[in-house]
Amino acid sequence: MRTTPALRRKLISVAAVSAALLTAASTASAVAVQETASAASGIPAAQTEAAPGAPAERLIVGYRSGVAEATSNPAAEADAAAKGKAAGEDVDFQRRLGTGAALVDLGEDLTKADVADVVARYQADPQVAYVVPDRLNKPQAVDPNDTEYAKQWDLFESTAGMNVPGAWGTSTGTGVTVAVIDTGYVAHSDLAANIVGGYDFVSDTAVSVDGDGRDSNPADPGDWYNADECGAGIPASTSSWHGTHVAGTIAAVANNGKGVAGIAYGAKISPLRVLGKCGGYDSDIIDAITWASGGTVSGVPANSNVAKVINMSLGGDGACSPATQSAITGAVNRGTTVVVAAGNESDNVANHNPGNCNNVISVAATNRSGAKASYSNYGSLVDISAPGGQTSTGTTNGILSTLNSGAKTPSSESYAYYQGTSMATPHIAGLVALMKSANPSLTPAQIETAIKNNARALPGACSGGCGAGLADAAKTVQAVSGSGGGSTGGTVFSNTSALSIPDNGSAVESSIAVTGRTGNAPSALQVGVDITHTYRGDLVIDLVAPDGTAYRLKAASSSDSADNVVATYTVNASGETANGTWKLRVQDTAAQDTGKLNSWKLTF
Repeated sequence: MRTTPALRRKLISVAAVSAALLTAASTASAVAVQETASAASGIPAAQTEAAPGAPAERLIVGYRSGVAEATSNPAAEADAAAKGKAAGEDVDFQRRLGTGAALVDLGEDLTKADVADVVARYQADPQVAYVVPDRLNKPQAVDPNDTEYAKQWDLFESTAGMNVPGAWGTSTGTGVTVAVIDTGYVAHSDLAANIVGGYDFVSDTAVSVDGDGRDSNPADPGDWYNADECGAGIPASTSSWHGTHVAGTIAAVANNGKGVAGIAYGAKISPLRVLGKCGGYDSDIIDAITWASGGTVSGVPANSNVAKVINMSLGGDGACSPATQSAITGAVNRGTTVVVAAGNESDNVANHNPGNCNNVISVAATNRSGAKASYSNYGSLVDISAPGGQTSTGTTNGILSTLNSGAKTPSSESYAYYQGTSMATPHIAGLVALMKSANPSLTPAQIETAIKNNARALPGACSGGCGAGLADAAKTVQAVSGSGGGSTGGTVFSNTSALSIPDNGSAVESSIAVTGRTGNAPSALQVGVDITHTYRGDLVIDLVAPDGTAYRLKAASSSDSADNVVATYTVNASGETANGTWKLRVQDTAAQDTGKLNSWKLTF
């Protein structure tokens, strides 16, 4: 057995003690053994259990500063082996934690008494500062008790849901206000606790229905209209209560024993009314965007509920006007993220605003199988997809949310299934609220990047472009909160030398030499990749550690027709030595499309 100086010191010490014991009476030896057993049995269960009733399988050992085991992995490994041998167990050093502590493995078959014996031996070592079990933590969030929650497939179903419950253990949106720029708000007990002051921006009385122009009351009086009233050949329509449905998806109260649960049920909704009979004007929408984000609008009091998220489930035909773009840019510059619907024309979003504006998160809709909903717009300007539903007779495949039963004017509160990119958009607005609550320093650009980087491939088909994929709430919130490896902070090593990727050819590799690190790589190593490619589904991307171990970052996918790979991947590289030459391996596996690795980086 190869020994280190520290281990030799320990073996000498053990040998000296053993020699002394040999000269003592046999009864003294019996007493010594008895004392060890007593010390072990007196250790509290909390120090031996990973979870109540379950013996710990691993221990976290913190050594005192200055001893070899505090910095040397071989020394910590030798110490674990010595402690285990003394206790009659196999104790193995696993890895060094970011704090410098050692993680040691006890195996799976130990009793709590066995664990207590090992713990006692670490506690008796003056070189050990602490020893604690590697406890098993579980998400605190449980399924809410809202009576209709089981029908909210869009939140939790594994196929095409947005993995929202997995985010609730980290964030529920507390402290964030979302402005819903829409038809206003009709009173609903499943929303009321999360409604804060808004404004009625409808200035034209022909549109407003409520008989007046702008005022501080954003109540929705109904947006019904008669046949031909909104244009020749347009049939009559009952009131939609659209803004209330959108608001419920974002922030309906959860765990109140009724109705539905909002995605960011700890957030607040500021309803801003811009749509009435037959729609709403750009001018009113522009003022609402400005005011919601903390800007000044002539004749309107200062906003005391400035929103960090704006939801616009609305749209029209044509290019994004400079006037609307100016309002959006102003909002983003003030730190507000603007989320908009891609539109429901089954057309390229480039032909419809504000989904084609710059500096917005443009959202396409998916159905319950995870494919692009038949009505949803698509195209390269779509940023992300989210559940929007697709209903048919006798199905519940739409998005269930808060509503009102009134055909024209408000009546009793209700719930109903709707479908559309209008329903997909509040899913993303709710996700943004979760992110801002978890990490208030995030900028709109960082939020958009994180949502895209942590999306998963659509489970179903999309023709024409559905953005980065289906948003994943849990993964995204975990990434930005730091609990799963964020995209900021740490030491960055990068390679900015461009490298061509042969079409349907051999793999190419780009290297980064990592130096000056201590111990192993982190369990949440961030791998940033910037690749230009005309069909990214062709690409297979691997991170190769210094010892040659490959970690798959991206697999090829014939259904992923979007351009480029601009993403940050998280790799558990804790088993790898940090220092050394790391490589990014990229291979194009199909013909007809070419690309280039522009740069990549590692963040430790």
